[in-house]
Amino acid sequence: MRFCIKPNFSSGTWACLLALTLFLPLAARAEGIEVKAAELAPVEEAYMLNAELEISLSPSLEDALNKGVPLYFITEFELKKPRWYWLDETVAAAQQHVRLSYHALTRQYQLNSNGQYRNFSSLSEARHELGRQHEWLVVEKGLAKKHTVYVAGLRMKLDMTMLPKPLQVNALASKDWNLDSEWHRWNLAP
Repeated sequence: MRFCIKPNFSSGTWACLLALTLFLPLAARAEGIEVKAAELAPVEEAYMLNAELEISLSPSLEDALNKGVPLYFITEFELKKPRWYWLDETVAAAQQHVRLSYHALTRQYQLNSNGQYRNFSSLSEARHELGRQHEWLVVEKGLAKKHTVYVAGLRMKLDMTMLPKPLQVNALASKDWNLDSEWHRWNLAP
């Protein structure tokens, strides 16, 4: 004996169900790093990078962080001069390394960058601060010549080589641990 239940949905309900099935994969891909804005501002003898990145951790990364595993992030900047006849010339390149950790005793998240420690009471505050790149001197003014168009690039990624060795194996086999923004590129004409 089989029972068949026929759903009685109105056309509005079908539209909602269709919208959910189309946009659910987009909502599930909320983890990752996205460059929201980036610019180079000229100062006395250099160019200073100001950028805003949005960082969302997967549940696996949050769980590991809350259990005491520090996460290391690398922010990379490059300035290239396009050439039609050969590979683009790299004019300048810079990196920043930041460690995000959780301390269970104080119940605080901590960012460590260049020997400077900053504590935060919530993970969202720490992620927001991790995504702020302000007043980072990346290019000397003498390297960028006037009347030349350059291509600047910025990206941030999780440094999986700094994870404990047993977790590195899991990280290579799981998409939950792959946290990397794509290169965000824009033109610079000094």
